[in-house]
Amino acid sequence: MDKTQRHYTIAFYNIENLFDLENDPSTNDDDFLPTSVKRWTPKRYENKLRKLGSVISKIGKENTQTAPVIVGLAEVENKTVLSDLVRSKDLIDKSYSYIHYDSPDERGIDVALLYRNDEFEVESSETFSVYLQNEFGMQDFTRDILLVQGKLNKEKLNIIVNHWSSRREGEKETEYKRITAANVVNSIIKMLKKEDKNSRIIVMGDFNDNPDSKSLSLLENESNLYNPFKTILSLDRGSLNHDFTWNLFDQILISSNFFETSDDTLSFDKANVFNDRFLTQYHGKHKGQPFRTYVGKKYKGGYSDHFPVYIQLKNS
Repeated sequence: MDKTQRHYTIAFYNIENLFDLENDPSTNDDDFLPTSVKRWTPKRYENKLRKLGSVISKIGKENTQTAPVIVGLAEVENKTVLSDLVRSKDLIDKSYSYIHYDSPDERGIDVALLYRNDEFEVESSETFSVYLQNEFGMQDFTRDILLVQGKLNKEKLNIIVNHWSSRREGEKETEYKRITAANVVNSIIKMLKKEDKNSRIIVMGDFNDNPDSKSLSLLENESNLYNPFKTILSLDRGSLNHDFTWNLFDQILISSNFFETSDDTLSFDKANVFNDRFLTQYHGKHKGQPFRTYVGKKYKGGYSDHFPVYIQLKNS
């Protein structure tokens, strides 16, 4: 490949409940134990790690011939599972390191960032809480938002990783939670721009909202972000499928300065959902949908209930 034109893949992947085998008394992880109804055994855990590693190693590879430089993750229990993941068969030689903080989420699932330490140099990281209340005025604990700052291709990037509140109690009923999270992200971006008005910002996550939802519009408009996933969602395309309807809850937004092309700076090239056939159910009524690890309590042995999404940057 021409040395002057390099592509870098930056991905996000909700990996569907990557729990270890130990009981953590401080969180509600009881579904994922060898003795639970789901029978989360060492064999199943190893199978999941191997499968996730093989997916991550292939995201965007047709363009870059290599694994992503940065991968945001959702539904990670702790550092143990990240350590096991980066040592899995397809990732062990890729120089991945990770950043993870325990958040107050009741189920004990967090966001994290994998990065190739031979490509991306981390300078700092911190988390921000999203303060929510339930109908009784009690705090409703959710995942923290992770900010990682570092250098790729000698350029400083600010990466914000999210996993916003789900729609379990209804889309409208829970909308305020995701708008609250969007406001936290906007305040982080305001802070970054105060330090450097030309901050290059990447916001990624499972937002539990589609690109045209109010919460995502709030991010775009208030923080002047571009959402390339707006044109990707269609009747037969998304990152997850619920009741035979495609959604695109997984997205990556970027600051508008990724469209500026000057010598050797990173600029936006393309965005996509990574939905190769091996990640899908091959037959039956769910054909083409993500091949999941579990459906309810039933073990299916797949990858995740979400497809990964990614963007590619190129240096001009």
